[in-house]
Amino acid sequence: MNGGSRLGAAIIAARPAVVAALAARFRDLDLAEEGFADAAEQATRSLLHAPPPANLAGWLHVAARRRIIDRLRRDARLARILEQIVPGSACDDTDVGALFDQPIPDERLRLIFICCHPAIAPDARAALTLRIVCGVSTERIAAAFLMAVPAMFQRLTRAKAKIREARVPFEVPPQHLWGERLAAVLATLEIGYALAYQDAAGSEPTADLGPEVLRLAAMLAELLPDDPEVLGLAALVQLAESRRGARVDTTGCMVPLSEQDTARWNAGLIASAARMMHRAAMLGRSGPYQIMAAIHLTHARRREEGATDWQAIVRLYDVLVSLRPGAVVAINRALARARVEGPLAALADLDAIDAASLAAFRPWHAARAHLQVATGDVEAAQASYRAALALNPPRAERLYLEARLAGTSA
Repeated sequence: MNGGSRLGAAIIAARPAVVAALAARFRDLDLAEEGFADAAEQATRSLLHAPPPANLAGWLHVAARRRIIDRLRRDARLARILEQIVPGSACDDTDVGALFDQPIPDERLRLIFICCHPAIAPDARAALTLRIVCGVSTERIAAAFLMAVPAMFQRLTRAKAKIREARVPFEVPPQHLWGERLAAVLATLEIGYALAYQDAAGSEPTADLGPEVLRLAAMLAELLPDDPEVLGLAALVQLAESRRGARVDTTGCMVPLSEQDTARWNAGLIASAARMMHRAAMLGRSGPYQIMAAIHLTHARRREEGATDWQAIVRLYDVLVSLRPGAVVAINRALARARVEGPLAALADLDAIDAASLAAFRPWHAARAHLQVATGDVEAAQASYRAALALNPPRAERLYLEARLAGTSA
């Protein structure tokens, strides 16, 4: 990776924390994003051939803050807002180096709660949070929600406008009001981690999203230790993240869960997740996140037991289907059922899903290809592999799908 690529990757990694801090300070999501974009452009020009600052996030935060304040000062109508936000002076230039070295406040969890305010349409809360807090591109969010990019862009624009119009306070609400936002917060973290998990090799611009969701979920579990679903989500993320070191081989090719070297799994994260799940079970209120975590924990037991209890996993998916019916759950249940009842039964399950709605959903094509190979229908499997490859998979998954496709011709 050359200097320009390293700088670009570092700027992308710094974005979530910087944008969250700017949004909390200026109480305007558009200003925060625009300010960061200006600072990133300035960094690209100024730092490309210079040693990078030790605290790049701090550098970007100060640069963005100055650009936003300059913009506000040029607009007489916003002079009063500026005075409220930064009384007297926006930026003291007496010690620029010291300003750049200052740590920026971590406002991401606060901003998640803001983006999940009840005034925002439920179908826009997770998408807005992924864009603003996690820095996921509009294109990737649209793909995750099976939507066209222009439609997703409009949804995000309306959500940001609603925050302004409804004068949503940029504060974390009192804990007794968290309930009305908590479901959206959990859904956002779940979707964010699902996007990160697709990138097995960590080669995409959102490579830091997985560890970030791991951190935020653990923080939420500390704040709400008596909410079993919060504990379930935190455990789920820990269990999935525990396998990160085993998810690609030496060539950078993705390794499926059932073929991973369990010695490379993180035993500490698995043990921590098991403790969280035990606490959640003691609270006596089961839910979908606990069921999903239980599925992952059943897989994790292969590390000690040497085999996977596929019948237990199918039973857990049967419960999950009743709690959270949907394409992803149905696909994963079918793949688990294939281990117990064979590929024909699993293919029948996949065929029962509305194919038209899943034409752009890569996991559906990949699952069908896997099962079609198992039934001996090589021609159909090749078509399914090609359909999955046409949907722009991350590099590690692409290498895996290409290898499987080549294997059907051997």
